[in-house]
Amino acid sequence: MSQPQAQAGRAAAASLLSNELDIIGVGKRYASTQGDGGVLQVLQGIDLNVPAGQFVSIVGASGCGKSTLLRLVLGLDPEFDGQILLDGKPISGTGPERGIVFQDHRLFPWLSVEQNIGVGLRNAPLTTAEKRELIAGHVALVGLQGFEKSYPHQISGGMAQRVAIARGLVNRPRVLLLDEPFGALDALTRSRLQIELQHIWQKEGITMLLVTHDVDEAVFLGDQVVVMAPHPGRIRRTVQVDLPRPRSRSDPAFIRLRDDVLGDFLDVGPNPGGAAAPVADVRPRSLADLAMAW
Repeated sequence: MSQPQAQAGRAAAASLLSNELDIIGVGKRYASTQGDGGVLQVLQGIDLNVPAGQFVSIVGASGCGKSTLLRLVLGLDPEFDGQILLDGKPISGTGPERGIVFQDHRLFPWLSVEQNIGVGLRNAPLTTAEKRELIAGHVALVGLQGFEKSYPHQISGGMAQRVAIARGLVNRPRVLLLDEPFGALDALTRSRLQIELQHIWQKEGITMLLVTHDVDEAVFLGDQVVVMAPHPGRIRRTVQVDLPRPRSRSDPAFIRLRDDVLGDFLDVGPNPGGAAAPVADVRPRSLADLAMAW
C-alpha cells in the first residue's frame, strides 16, 4: 500500500469514526508507601492530542507512568485529575470503543484460536453467523488461516500475540491501546510483528496508542513519538515522525530521528525526592473488567 493510499484510507475512516482522543491536564497520585500520610505523584499535567486514525507512540523508561496513563485511557481507574475525551466526550469506565493488547497475550488455554478471538464479541449485539464472519475475517487479517482450531499451547508466542491483536480489533474499537505488545518476544519475531501491525493499522484506519520502552519501535511505528520523563511522569516533548512508509531502519533519516529521541534518555537524573513512583498494574482485576475493554 502506497503512502498516499494509506493516508487516504485513514482519513476516510477517521471522518466516519470520529475517534480523536484528547488527554487534558491529566494527573495521577497514590498514597505514599512510607506510611507517612503523603502522596506519590505518578503523572502530572499530561496534555496529549491523538488525532483520529493516527498511530502515536509513547516512550519512556520504566517508572515514568506510561502504563498508568494507558490504564486511565482504558477506563480501569476513574480516580485522576484532568480529563480524557474521546470525540469530545469524557470516557466513563471501560467500553467497546477502546480495545487493548497487553504484553503477554492472555489467551484462554482451553479455547481455540477462533474461540479466543470470539471472546472479544461476547457482548456484541450480533447473530452467530455475523460473529463467525467477523472472526474469520480477523483470523485472515492477522495471517492465521489454518490455525483456527489450534490451542495456545500449539502455536508460537508470536502467533499467540497475533491472536491477541485480532481479539482487540474484532469488535471494531475506535481506539486500540497497546501496552508493550511485543516486549516478551524475540527480536526477529518482534520486528516481523511490528511490520504486520503497521499493515493492519494502515488497512483498518483505527487510532492506535502504543506504550513502549523501545525507541526504535516507537519511531518505526509512530506518526508521532511522545517522550515521557519520570518522577513525576510528564511529557518531555513530542516528536513528529515525517518519514514515508514503509520505513527502513537503515535509512539515515530514520537513524537520525531515533538517535535524537534516544538522546532524551541520556541526561535523566535521579528523582530529587529519592523515591520511585510505583508502576500501576494495568492488568484487569477480573474477566468482567475485560468484558468491555476487549
